[in-house]
Amino acid sequence: LQLVESGGGLVQARGSLSLSCVASRRISRVAAMAWYRQAPGKQREEVARVFYNGRIRHGDFVRGRFTIDRDKDKNTLTLQINNMTPENTAVYYCYLADPEDFWGQGTQVTVSA
Repeated sequence: LQLVESGGGLVQARGSLSLSCVASRRISRVAAMAWYRQAPGKQREEVARVFYNGRIRHGDFVRGRFTIDRDKDKNTLTLQINNMTPENTAVYYCYLADPEDFWGQGTQVTVSA
């Protein structure tokens, strides 16, 4: 199985971005999916996670500007980021637990001041 992210790029502060992740095959409906990010010089951290029952968990820093959504029929995961700041600059990774761990290659998001 492969996870392919898209949608990264350069955006100005206060702008918005939508990231997408597509799985190369059908994944279990009980699988959990998540977005992680890794900023330069920092550890990878979880942005948001969708559990099999639809429950969503956000990272402590999210503060309502990140929206995660999963389409089980299309095997896709999206992340909408609004009102972006330079602190959101990072490589964003798609993650799947089904039940073993799968990671996408990452997509670079850069926010300019």
